[in-house]
Amino acid sequence: MKKLDIIKLHNAVFYAYHGALSDEQNLGGKFEVDVELHCDLSKAKTSDHLAETVNYEKVYALMKKIVTGRKYYLIEALAHSIGLGIIKNFDSVQKTIIRVRKPGAPIHGVVDSIEVEIETER
Repeated sequence: MKKLDIIKLHNAVFYAYHGALSDEQNLGGKFEVDVELHCDLSKAKTSDHLAETVNYEKVYALMKKIVTGRKYYLIEALAHSIGLGIIKNFDSVQKTIIRVRKPGAPIHGVVDSIEVEIETER
């Protein structure tokens, strides 16, 4: 199989209401999302036309809809939903790697953030 190209969206930040604790679901917090879109960009590289690539503005809009559209208990489930949504809505994307970070996660310790990485393939 041909090596796929990658489009990356880094550190999209959303305010949402995800978490296992009721305070997290009621007060909300920031969530940071990175997306890797693995796809064949050979046509886009030579044509220089938007129609030949993955429109990352539309990818961002879908991410925002998924992150802010409902509450998840786990960021694992949130990341999985983002990956599935992208695969479902963008035919040229063969694989996604989604990273969701939760800054200041309520744990008994000091960490900058908790992050999950979920890979989804067509």
